[in-house]
Amino acid sequence: MAQGKVTINNLNLSQGNFPEVERKALFIGVGAKNLGRVLSLNTQSNLDESLGADDSALKTNVAAAKANGGENWQAYAAPINSGDPWEAALDQAMLTVSPELVALCSPAADAAAIEAMQTKAELIRTTIGRRVIVLTASAGIDAETQSWSDYEAAQAAITHGAACPRVAVIPQLHGNDLGVLVGRLCNRAVSIADSPMRVATGSVLGLGDAPVDRDGVELPDATLATLDANRLSCVQRYPDYPGTYWGDCNLLDVPAGDYQVIENLRVVDKAARAIRILAIARVANRSLNSTPVSIAANKTYFMRPLREMSKSVVFAGEHFPGEIKSPKDDSIEIVWPTKTRVEVYLKVQPYNCPKDITANIILDLSH
Repeated sequence: MAQGKVTINNLNLSQGNFPEVERKALFIGVGAKNLGRVLSLNTQSNLDESLGADDSALKTNVAAAKANGGENWQAYAAPINSGDPWEAALDQAMLTVSPELVALCSPAADAAAIEAMQTKAELIRTTIGRRVIVLTASAGIDAETQSWSDYEAAQAAITHGAACPRVAVIPQLHGNDLGVLVGRLCNRAVSIADSPMRVATGSVLGLGDAPVDRDGVELPDATLATLDANRLSCVQRYPDYPGTYWGDCNLLDVPAGDYQVIENLRVVDKAARAIRILAIARVANRSLNSTPVSIAANKTYFMRPLREMSKSVVFAGEHFPGEIKSPKDDSIEIVWPTKTRVEVYLKVQPYNCPKDITANIILDLSH
């Protein structure tokens, strides 16, 4: 004899949206109000109320980010006392928020400070599984004592020998360059795969006063090129073309490294965040096994973030590319080294990006 039974289970196949970490920045710097707190900011925020009425490097850079961040800009600020370690403020902020970019408003003075930032970024990745990129200010020119040549040498010394692919250094040439860059990187009018160099994004907004050296010489374009060659990130101008733009956001990766510019690291980090979530959901789940049918199903499963990132739009004959190229069959491989350990290999392929354009023109005299 038996009694009938019906059991209904709601199965969770991990098909929901991934949390969006991208385009959120945490500013850390010396402030005058709300010290020790983590403040949520958006385009409606009154910075005088949040960060104090007095000027500060923190408030100046947040205001520049707000001006360049476009619609739905969102950020966090952690005001600290002068002399307080920024690492402690970052640890505290990580308890409540998860930013993609960490903007340090106090100028970095030497390579040791840069390496400490790389170390902290790696510790965050290895201890709590989050990926951040640290953008730090460096000092602007001392108009009383430095020539542009002196300034170039001082800035080059900061990045010399640094192998820190999660850190970028932004000289505060105009007093708010860091905030301008962060806002440009967080602007939703462009994708995370776009370089801040993209001219079509428009001229930077709210840039501070043009700097001069001890001889009263305004910032030369040659100095900007030298700073860029030394892996610092700064504005760029085009002769007889209105507006001020930006160059590459240079990361301090090693020569020939894959992550010398921020857009390469941002797309890989975005894919990694999503794939990590999918991988956790597969731990000890026997639907991922070594049979051909399981391998095929799980290739589709792990490829979802790449498919979503690769969606392009063609409208009115104009191609708006996705963040990466569409994945192909060889963009993923799943390997079982042992019965309990599986390795997933994925390939993220960015689009080409024209940063050096040469046009060759010939004269046709045929008749």
